[in-house]
Amino acid sequence: MFIQTESTPNPATMKFLPGREVLATGSADFPTAESAGPSPLARRIFATPGVTAVFFGPDFISVTKEDGEDWAHLKPAILGAIMDHYQSGEPVIEGEAGTVDHADHDGPDAEIVGQIKELLDTRVRPAVAQDGGDITFHGFDRGVVYLHMQGACAGCPSSTMTLKMGIENLLRHYIPEVTEVRPVAF
Repeated sequence: MFIQTESTPNPATMKFLPGREVLATGSADFPTAESAGPSPLARRIFATPGVTAVFFGPDFISVTKEDGEDWAHLKPAILGAIMDHYQSGEPVIEGEAGTVDHADHDGPDAEIVGQIKELLDTRVRPAVAQDGGDITFHGFDRGVVYLHMQGACAGCPSSTMTLKMGIENLLRHYIPEVTEVRPVAF
């Protein structure tokens, strides 16, 4: 098994590409070791000292390290944990626990929300996945779109610029009812 690695715009996060599907649908965010319970793969990665967060996308794994830790020391242990997992035959996540996607939204704004989700899915999410993260819809209220940033996007120094200059401008251009985009933390 050959696992590729890529740096991300967030220097504390590295993207690992195992060359196979990680998740069939959605994404899974494990911001702490305690949250990794339903995932044998995340538990293995968190066993590496210095790992602070793990995120799964469709074909990648993003790992965030503690400040002061060096990727040169962490990377071999993380690669080993990923290889051990795939050789074990265990599932990435037991059941559907931990996977997330867009929040549901009913009501008078349902059509606008559908347009927002479509733009996020077709224009935004593929781009942020390239950088090892994901952005999901959380809510829409009086022109304000609330988005949840995960993986390499969470805590990235350029995440505010991505939200304001990129996503907000895109949504405002195509959907006049959108006036602002704000991040939501969990």
